Amino acid sequence: MLLRKKWIIGVGLPLILGGCLNMDNTNIDEIIQGNGKNQTVPKEQKTEDYLVRVQDYTGEGYELRNGEETDKIAKAHRLEIEKAVKDFFLEKYKTEVTVHNVVGAIDGATVFVESVGEPHFYTYAIVPINAEKKKVYINNVWTEEGQVEDCISGGIYAMIFEEELKKLDQYLQTLVSEYPIVGSRIEAIQNVGAVGYSTEFYYITTYDDNLIKLSDLYLQYPTRTKEEWKNSFNKNSFEPDGVIIAINLHMKESEAKPDKVIF
Repeated sequence: MLLRKKWIIGVGLPLILGGCLNMDNTNIDEIIQGNGKNQTVPKEQKTEDYLVRVQDYTGEGYELRNGEETDKIAKAHRLEIEKAVKDFFLEKYKTEVTVHNVVGAIDGATVFVESVGEPHFYTYAIVPINAEKKKVYINNVWTEEGQVEDCISGGIYAMIFEEELKKLDQYLQTLVSEYPIVGSRIEAIQNVGAVGYSTEFYYITTYDDNLIKLSDLYLQYPTRTKEEWKNSFNKNSFEPDGVIIAINLHMKESEAKPDKVIF
């Protein structure tokens, strides 16, 4: 399975993909809103220049539109940005995070992080940058409205439904051992994932109000244990379609076509 080197994003459907996946440079806001537009690759550009096997993709070379200058500034101020983002998540979301990647974007840097411990999730924050003044506004870190909260809710859902998800994990491990399919590398998820609770095979998105409210409870009780979450939550309190587990599997061989039998 081949992927564009610039970035990779999963779709909210269970899919097995094959052949070449044509990914383009897109601003993170456009990715979240689903409004990314295709760009034409020059005919003289060789395929190997912009495609990479999914087994090899780690997020290296990820770019956001019009982020060339801010990316240079962000790299020069990496340590300041990391500290500012870590402090921001501790203060606003009561969560310790690890910073995996900092990428320049329009008027800022997108910082990809992973929560430490549970609830476990991947997300991002934005640090404003003035490219003309070469100034980083480390005191103005911000996040998309509701984005981190949704990631927290998915992480708590995974804690509550730990046993059920273990069965799903075992099932998917069995599939990839029996068929020529693979998931994503954990490095890619860490460096450019930012979609909440994720494994190499799937990520979780919550929609039901009772699930979304889990993040509000977490901000009130950030030290609540896994067992306390399990005991306090009624597993029948939400609609089944209130949560989506998006499974992303890829054909192992780069030139292989999608296999209907495996699907």
